[in-house]
Amino acid sequence: MFQYCLFDLDGTLTDPREGITKSVQHALRAFGIEEPDLKKLEPFIGPPLKDSFMEFYGLTDEQAAKAITVYRERFAPIGVLENQIFPGIVQMLEKLQEARMQLAVASSKPTVFVKQILQHFEIEQYFQVIVGSELDGKRGSKEEVVEEALNRMGVLAMPAEKRHGCCAMVGDRKFDIQGAKAHGITGVGVRFGFARPGELEEEGAEYIADTVADLQEYLLKE
Repeated sequence: MFQYCLFDLDGTLTDPREGITKSVQHALRAFGIEEPDLKKLEPFIGPPLKDSFMEFYGLTDEQAAKAITVYRERFAPIGVLENQIFPGIVQMLEKLQEARMQLAVASSKPTVFVKQILQHFEIEQYFQVIVGSELDGKRGSKEEVVEEALNRMGVLAMPAEKRHGCCAMVGDRKFDIQGAKAHGITGVGVRFGFARPGELEEEGAEYIADTVADLQEYLLKE
């Protein structure tokens, strides 16, 4: 059984597709881009927003920064709570807590929004550490977020060979697995999020859970 576990937020603990895609749609309109198909905007769920605006719509660094500002004009008052917690997550967190596992959230979303969402769904109390990015763009990569969470949990002080067996990072995208591998911990993927077919396998996830129940069983496995 793992002693420590980090969880991604979007696509792992909650389904944020409505709030994120509608807020991206709102931001793109500021650049004269109309995208009526919200399904096409789901790849924005997971990675840093700046990277996605630049990669998927060819915005410059400066334009992407402006797009994030416009995105937050809708996301902060409306989109942040256009969100649903995945069925079974609360029960899983209770079981992990009962097993005395130390839990953290490691998200690319700004910390202020992460805490708001966790409080809204009444699950903040399960996590000893909550780490996100900053509104000014600092700690923007998943590797940096994971590093900060591991540092606060004391895991980085452990010998590298010990970390892998006692700590896991759970997420639905390749960025979560990359963050795990960068710091020598076990990378666990979930299929109920937003990864494209084969994404988690290609990135080298050491285990991929089909359901929340499957994830719970793996994390508690002796």
